[in-house]
Amino acid sequence: MARPKPAIIFIFITLFLDIFGIGVIVPVLPKLVEQLQGGNVQAAAHSVGWLGALYALMQFIFSPVLGSLSDRFGRRPVILAPLFGSGIDYLVLAWAPTIGWLYLARIVSGVTAANFSAASAYIADVTPPEKRAAGFGMIGAAFGLGFIAGPAIGGLLGAHGLRTPFLVAAGITLLNWLYGAFVLPESLAPENRRPFKWASAHPLKAIGALSRWPLVLGLTGSHFLSMLSGNIYPCLWVLYTGNRYGWNSKQVGLSLALVGIMAAIVQAGLAGRILKIIGERRGVYVGLLAMAVAMTCYGAATQGWMVYFIILIGSMAGIGSPATQSIISQAVPADEQGAVQGALNSITSVAGIIAPLLWTSLFSWAIAPDRKLLLPGLPFYGAGLVALVAAGLAWRAFQKQPA
Repeated sequence: MARPKPAIIFIFITLFLDIFGIGVIVPVLPKLVEQLQGGNVQAAAHSVGWLGALYALMQFIFSPVLGSLSDRFGRRPVILAPLFGSGIDYLVLAWAPTIGWLYLARIVSGVTAANFSAASAYIADVTPPEKRAAGFGMIGAAFGLGFIAGPAIGGLLGAHGLRTPFLVAAGITLLNWLYGAFVLPESLAPENRRPFKWASAHPLKAIGALSRWPLVLGLTGSHFLSMLSGNIYPCLWVLYTGNRYGWNSKQVGLSLALVGIMAAIVQAGLAGRILKIIGERRGVYVGLLAMAVAMTCYGAATQGWMVYFIILIGSMAGIGSPATQSIISQAVPADEQGAVQGALNSITSVAGIIAPLLWTSLFSWAIAPDRKLLLPGLPFYGAGLVALVAAGLAWRAFQKQPA
């Protein structure tokens, strides 16, 4: 089995390139939907919501399946096989002639994205308990760096054609798969593998199995609400900034690139150090409260330039997720890391099902032409409130099981 440091570098690069491929299409997918629906922004908002919900539903169903398969056959094949499928899926998106093809492609995307549970289990395999917060922070940093390059390049490419970024994403993802096939080592030792059981692969049963660990179960609700709040970005950012500030794909890409830069700085450079000082439990609180403040400020911002300052504040939310994942991973045995991470990924997917429908519907209602008072920032106010409730649930979980 590879030593921890090289293994984390391998998984970091793999996730970075994977997220880069996703980030490339973020600035253009809503615009493509709008184009295929005749330029109707309200109809596009609903379609973007349903596309996001369908993607998350597939993640919900398949995350525990892939997590349990990784406990049986190892992490490497469960990470690599979906990557190849994802590359083919981007090609389908690039040539989709109708909105129906977009729905089909998002189904495939949701299935292939479920391999994040195996990637999270990989980190738990190769890092000692006291360093897992920093390890999970590296996952967040890979996401951040991927969203630095991805949306920025996607926004620039989108100016030359809405479908061009999909072709670039396909090429990057397939190259990523080829790279991983040669250099990604297996992380799960044979003695830590266990037989595949459909009970562990069933999403509802997998989530229910978390009740064996009271602290894990208690943090599940907080994790769910945190994801529900944070998922407002991919489903609403393009539509919201375009409607309120008149931003084009280039401006959207640059703003998301700043989000990625700050996420990388916080999660790769600062999260581990901050959590060593304040502790992982306080880190959960700091992350959720920073998220609540940022969401409220986004809703209140009347000028586009304000958004860039709010991004700096909101970046501190990045320490909450690695702290939560570290606490959870330390509470479960080595041979169940894949199943537990799969269950958590399913919970994330449930939030991903609800969030696009909730936030886009709320946005569509808030900007309806027949409304006397337009409130485009209303969804962000709602996301801020959800983040506050998540902090309350985390506090309750910690009170029931003191450190």
